Amino acid sequence: MALKLEGVFPPIPTPFDADGNLLLDKLKSNIVLWNKTGLHGYVVLGSNGEAVMLTDAERAALWQAARDAIPRDKLFLAGAGVESTRNCIALAKRAAELGADAAMFVTPNYYKAEMKPPALINHYRAIADASPIPVILYNMPVATGIDLDAATVIALAEHPNIVGIKDSSGNVAKFGDIVRAVRSDFSVIAGSGSYLYPALCVGAKGAVAALANVAPRECLAMYDAFHAGRHDDARALQLKMIPLNAAVTTRWNIPGLKAALEELHQGYYGGAPRLPLRPLGDDDRHALRQMMQDARII
Repeated sequence: MALKLEGVFPPIPTPFDADGNLLLDKLKSNIVLWNKTGLHGYVVLGSNGEAVMLTDAERAALWQAARDAIPRDKLFLAGAGVESTRNCIALAKRAAELGADAAMFVTPNYYKAEMKPPALINHYRAIADASPIPVILYNMPVATGIDLDAATVIALAEHPNIVGIKDSSGNVAKFGDIVRAVRSDFSVIAGSGSYLYPALCVGAKGAVAALANVAPRECLAMYDAFHAGRHDDARALQLKMIPLNAAVTTRWNIPGLKAALEELHQGYYGGAPRLPLRPLGDDDRHALRQMMQDARII
């Protein structure tokens, strides 16, 4: 059965103790809480999972723990993007062994001057040829300095094992260009809750959004309102969520996201990020709490 990539997915944070050790039990308990919200699945080890901070063995341990907690009716999307094509393929195979439904690969970027479209097309096609599970492209230009253009994505969408793209560029016009040109079962997924509604309007099929970690029901309500044709409701929710989305992404990033989870007081574990990232300070935490109150999340 073909993978149906649509809906709202949080890129879940990785729980660490104060010394930076993995807390697999906290990962599982967080997922159990999110399971009650109606989310369509999870990205395990996207950017918000501090994936670049982890060893391959730690990735595998987190995927295994996540698989134990994610119900089979929700998608398990494994973030497996690293610099080399060879290692990406190895991680795709490991993610498949551990039960992931698909693997997501951010653009390699250390040698960014060489990451021109022919190199990226070759990279992703090689992964897709070898991966036993479907492949999702991941465009994150603010972190990588590389922006997959529409022509490159359209070319890659011709591969039957490349099923979609999580695009965090915020370029909704580009989303529309891609949707217009690709096969119907290729999914464009918005990479942020800040433009979920406009992305849906041009044919995106959902979002992988940090916001969905702390405001899952609101993100789902926006998604459901759009599909029910209640555009005024969807637009109002979108406008309401923009400040909080910024708080847990561009303004305070992962430290803000982890602090926001704790501010929910619903049993979620946030904890500290892994060094060199540092926890949110008291003044910023107070401002974050006010934003969450303004958004009526708490």
